[in-house]
Amino acid sequence: MNSRKLLVGGLLILGVFGANVYAAEPIKELNLYSARHYQTDEALYTDFTKKTGIKINRIEADDNGILERLKSEGDKSQADVILLVDAARLWRAQMHNMFAPTKSKYLDERIPLNLRANTEVSGTPWYGFSTRARVIVYNKSTVKKTDVDTYEKLADPNNKGKVCTRSGAHPYMLSLVGALIERDGLAGTETWAKGMVANMARSPRGGDTDQIKAVASGECGVALTNSYYFARMMQSDKPDDMTAISRVGFVWPNQGAGGVHINISGGGMARNAPHPKEAIQFLEYLASDSAQEYLANSNNEWPAVQSVKVDNSALKALGTFQSEKVSVSAIGKNQIAAQKLLDQVGYK
Repeated sequence: MNSRKLLVGGLLILGVFGANVYAAEPIKELNLYSARHYQTDEALYTDFTKKTGIKINRIEADDNGILERLKSEGDKSQADVILLVDAARLWRAQMHNMFAPTKSKYLDERIPLNLRANTEVSGTPWYGFSTRARVIVYNKSTVKKTDVDTYEKLADPNNKGKVCTRSGAHPYMLSLVGALIERDGLAGTETWAKGMVANMARSPRGGDTDQIKAVASGECGVALTNSYYFARMMQSDKPDDMTAISRVGFVWPNQGAGGVHINISGGGMARNAPHPKEAIQFLEYLASDSAQEYLANSNNEWPAVQSVKVDNSALKALGTFQSEKVSVSAIGKNQIAAQKLLDQVGYK
């Protein structure tokens, strides 16, 4: 077999093509548009091809790149499956009519209701296949854990000058605020957001790893991060990462008070999928025990399928937790209200 890699407009297109182009039987294939940028997913795709004989052609970019490409391609798009990270982005794609509702008894049985789009008569637009938690890290030398063990406490006056986060326009932030709107109402969330702005140690910037390092250095007292970033640093053998982890504490927020905010990585069949049968087969594969275990163990996420057990030392070290029960579909739907609210209070 011959492999091919092609860079087009900043998007990486990857595929494996059979040498015998004149074979009597057409080669089964799948066109995957993926915003999952994790190298560890290579083994996942290889396993699917090995089990099914279906060749995967991939286009990879960040979420915005994938969504913009799908917009520009319109009805001519050759995408079969779209994978995106975060409920806010999945909802955006759904609102732009990029998904074809899928009917699959297997997926409906495996993926919990709160981890997928609302089911329509024609089917379900998208499903979550892995989960991650929005957790709190704090500087152990300057901050007490009991002062930052809920999202709401981050907005308390006693945390003034201590809080660091990503930009208020980032989907991770929009999804958290969308969940808080669902849990605490619009007025309550606005009060919280005003408190967060008043407590900022610096203007919101950087990624989740940057937030952890800023807390470790003392630039911030407390910050928000996705759980898999923290787990990744726990597993690192880099001296800087090891030092940072030794200086910060970790909190499962809101235990006994609504649970920690949960988000997803997920996807669905593209609206004009040229290979719908293969698309559903791939989506069902992602909900299989083997794929679910791989997603958890390779990228420090949790399975969406509740019966699947995790064998990941970093995740085990983080301990057990109570998660929120808010639907990720509702979280996505609330992102417009979340952005408007953050803009109003000056959350940059």
